Amino acid sequence: MRSPGRPGFAEAQAAAPRPPAAKVELKAGDHVVYPTHGVGTVQGIETVEAAGMNLQMVVVTFEENRMTLRVPVAKIPTAGLRKLFTPKEFDAAIETLKGRARIKRTMWSRRAQEYEAKINSGDPIQIAEVVRDLQRNAGQPDQSFSERQIYEQALDRLAAEYAAIEKIDKAEAAERLVAFAKSS
Repeated sequence: MRSPGRPGFAEAQAAAPRPPAAKVELKAGDHVVYPTHGVGTVQGIETVEAAGMNLQMVVVTFEENRMTLRVPVAKIPTAGLRKLFTPKEFDAAIETLKGRARIKRTMWSRRAQEYEAKINSGDPIQIAEVVRDLQRNAGQPDQSFSERQIYEQALDRLAAEYAAIEKIDKAEAAERLVAFAKSS
């Protein structure tokens, strides 16, 4: 039991100063990744008045699903918006694809939740793990509908970033990624 007047663990945690997040410099035309939506293009930064305050917003468009997203500049680090990986950084995701599948022996519903969380993390290495684990080779049993959906979502998200990095179309990027996965 806590004695009165002494801060508890939660209060001490809240009072601890957070290290400043890395500042992300974005400009019109930059390709960025938003964890739950994939690769988009920065259209610019605009000022919006809300509740009597002026907010600087980064405007990001996602061509594939015809969506525009506005993220407050101050919230970029916590929102997970980031620039594309460099080709060298993306090599780690390709190495992950080439590795052996690690399928846990848990119920599919639990694994599906974990796979969805990895996809929505926006981290290419975690997304590559999903693609690697759900990739089927000749002679293996067919995937269930939900396995196929998750696999295609992960491959699509990974291919979008790879295509933007390599400046190729997404279909070609997906073919290359599948070839990397099968080369293990």
